[in-house]
Amino acid sequence: MRIYEVGGAVRDRLLGLPVRDRDWVVVGSTPEQMVELGFKPVGRDFPVFLHPETHEEYALARTERKVAPGYHGFQFHADPAVTLEQDLERRDLTINAMAADAHGRVIDPYGGQADLAAGVLRHVSPAFAEDPVRILRLARFAARFDFSVADATLDLMRSMVARGEVAALVPERVWLELSKGLQEVAPMRFFAMLQTCGALQVCLPECLPLVSAQCPAAPALARAAALGLALPARFAVLALCIAEAVGLAERLRLPAALLDLARLCSVQRERLLQPAWTPDAAEALLQLIERADALRRPQRLEEAMTGVACLLEGESGKRSLATVLAGLRAARAVDAGAIAAAAGGKDIALRVRAARLKVLADVLAARTPGADRSA
Repeated sequence: MRIYEVGGAVRDRLLGLPVRDRDWVVVGSTPEQMVELGFKPVGRDFPVFLHPETHEEYALARTERKVAPGYHGFQFHADPAVTLEQDLERRDLTINAMAADAHGRVIDPYGGQADLAAGVLRHVSPAFAEDPVRILRLARFAARFDFSVADATLDLMRSMVARGEVAALVPERVWLELSKGLQEVAPMRFFAMLQTCGALQVCLPECLPLVSAQCPAAPALARAAALGLALPARFAVLALCIAEAVGLAERLRLPAALLDLARLCSVQRERLLQPAWTPDAAEALLQLIERADALRRPQRLEEAMTGVACLLEGESGKRSLATVLAGLRAARAVDAGAIAAAAGGKDIALRVRAARLKVLADVLAARTPGADRSA
């Protein structure tokens, strides 16, 4: 039995990047032997085991064969006779098809190190065309590393789109790759690569406006990435830039919180993108807070405004974010209970709302450039 570290960990170590997740391939073993050694079986489609101490994944070396259309249409074969080279051959890109032995020596049968040095994303074998998810993964690596794509690989991707392979992707898997693409260092490269091979029009047609030269998404997502913003804020940028954000969220079956965020960005886009909040805008700001349900759940409005701050140019984005969040804090601090007690049961809702309008007007007046903050 021989054990090798494989895939992304080997790649990232060669690039001098932090290694976050490590995967292992076991050559010359059987499921029974792995269980005898204390490994816990977890794989449903092929033999994968968790190490008894580190809980890292160890998979038996395997080959795979396409037997049906789509992402799940594969048949796997694992036995002690499968070699390391055969296992690596089934992987997507040469930079991911390297292994390291127990002494740290790199096994690189398909030229991954050369492609790393050249900054090229290249498929390992024609089997790349059998799995449409690999197009989305390649786009994600393009967004992470700023590598070019080998001409033959791009041709292969285009042929996969033409054959309808991409159309067979399930919504959940498209969202998984989209969410990861949004969190890369250059998110717009994800969309640009998908457009280049024709996949964007098929699996993410709602996102076509993002690649327009007039769309502000590119610099906004670059700012979000530079700031290290979390996924909801980056998704808010996307949702504010496309008309079909709600349809996209529903079609890809996004988590409820992100679906709500898409709805907020779609319905309140004009108010959210207001470049300046003047002292007479207290009513508009309170309506935004109310319709976002931010008095009870402030996080969604905070996420949307963080995206807005990336979209507005210069310092106006920072000022708008700070102003709305200051107003939200002030409105939530209004003591509705005390107002209700003083009102004696009369017009409580109107009095509470009037108090919130008053504090919002004060916030906007105080935050207006040139305002007398000593008053």
